[in-house]
Amino acid sequence: MALLNLKAILGVANQHQFAVGAFNAIDSNFIDAVFDAAGETQSPVIINVAEVHLPYIDIYATSDYIRKKAEQAGVPTCLNLDHGLTLPTIKTAIDCGFSSIMFDGSSLTYEQNIEQTREVVELCQKYAISVEGELGAVGGDEGGALESMADTALYTNVDQAVDFVQQTGIDALAVAIGNTHGKYKGEPKLDFERLAQIHQAVSIPLVLHGGSGISAIDFRKTIERGICKINFFTGMSQSALQSIEKDVTNHALSQKYNYYLMMMENVQKAIKQTVAEQMQIFNSINKATYYG
Repeated sequence: MALLNLKAILGVANQHQFAVGAFNAIDSNFIDAVFDAAGETQSPVIINVAEVHLPYIDIYATSDYIRKKAEQAGVPTCLNLDHGLTLPTIKTAIDCGFSSIMFDGSSLTYEQNIEQTREVVELCQKYAISVEGELGAVGGDEGGALESMADTALYTNVDQAVDFVQQTGIDALAVAIGNTHGKYKGEPKLDFERLAQIHQAVSIPLVLHGGSGISAIDFRKTIERGICKINFFTGMSQSALQSIEKDVTNHALSQKYNYYLMMMENVQKAIKQTVAEQMQIFNSINKATYYG
């Protein structure tokens, strides 16, 4: 199946009130696990490749592998540059066949964020590539500490969201409503009222970053209030690490000739289970058939 852009994959989710999970790809174990989960649950899926991870992976080889897996899996798939920060990286992603670009201008001034996001939109429109923008600041950062908290002063402003969408022409908007990257330090307290107001005010799908640590009930509340894409990585990473920690101390397993390969197989199974659980929570199970 050919890759879908973000506008296409989220349009269906918005119409049928479910969210598409956006899961980060850092190696073949993660990629295979996500596609196995998507295939078994018949869920549409977004594969994220984050700019912050590019020092550790080859974007060209990784994108080639993802596109081949998408063809084999036969489920609706979007390949998304996650938290793109620089124009050279965005142009590289375009060259690699990405179908979506998430430009993160949240650290810029409001005016700069509008200007640079609009520039990315104008570039991507030439290639039928969707663009996701971010307004407000999600707690933590993808390359920082594992635990973080949200700052209420940096939550997405409703009136600014309307203006931002109109001025940039983006296809999806990532919002800050108490969500954070990494593990939440303490108990997440999402501003559902603010989210509902943003959903009512703008016409495009909304995105939740920093999905790890949020309860199933709260996830479903966000979906009811317009969230159509949920980024999820830390939970996958923690599942992988827990699997490795368990197998490292398994003396019987360590005596096997294929010890490492068996460890990686268990890592993949752990990630797959975590991803499948999130797809269930996001209500995307068996929604692949909605895409025709």
